[in-house]
Amino acid sequence: MTRDKNLEIAEYQKEIADHIGIGPDSLVFNFDESGTTTKLTVITLNKRHNQSFLFHQTTGSDKVDALRAMLDYVKTYKERTSSYTIQWSARGDGGLQTSYFRAKNIMEALDKLFYDRDPNSITVFSVMLNPMS
Repeated sequence: MTRDKNLEIAEYQKEIADHIGIGPDSLVFNFDESGTTTKLTVITLNKRHNQSFLFHQTTGSDKVDALRAMLDYVKTYKERTSSYTIQWSARGDGGLQTSYFRAKNIMEALDKLFYDRDPNSITVFSVMLNPMS
């Protein structure tokens, strides 16, 4: 019997959410299929300050392959990335927000913060590399 791809996709998404430690209702899986390549973009949703941020992007030959690549990434990303704290404020909102990102460097952490938004919509006050635990 052939495996149902939708069930396989749902299982991979749940496993990815479990590894990240975020509930599935706080993750968005965006697939962009172009020719023979599928790009997967995983977005985290922060309901406390009503913002979304880039978690990571992978590619594959189809949705399942891109999800497998993402699962491989989430299984080891904490060993290959550093933890950053970014303090920022949305334009027109006086409140200071704090967000945490795993990234290879400061620029990648900022790219995750600014993903899919107008760079003028956020003011960054500080970016700090967190001590290794």
